[in-house]
Amino acid sequence: MTPAERQLLEKLDNLVLTASGDELRKIQEIDIQTQMNGLSFYDAFVNSTSLTNQSPKESQKSKQ
Repeated sequence: MTPAERQLLEKLDNLVLTASGDELRKIQEIDIQTQMNGLSFYDAFVNSTSLTNQSPKESQKSKQ
């Protein structure tokens, strides 16, 4: 695993760990849909510029 991949995985972990209940439900829905399409949630995250550009702090701000 490259350092860039490790950073994205850490970012994804932080996004999930800091998510609200509603956000977790949305993440779960995306995860189910990606699995049904033969992808992993990580692949969907990496290929989504709107998610990969979001920092955990931005996620926290949107909760307030």
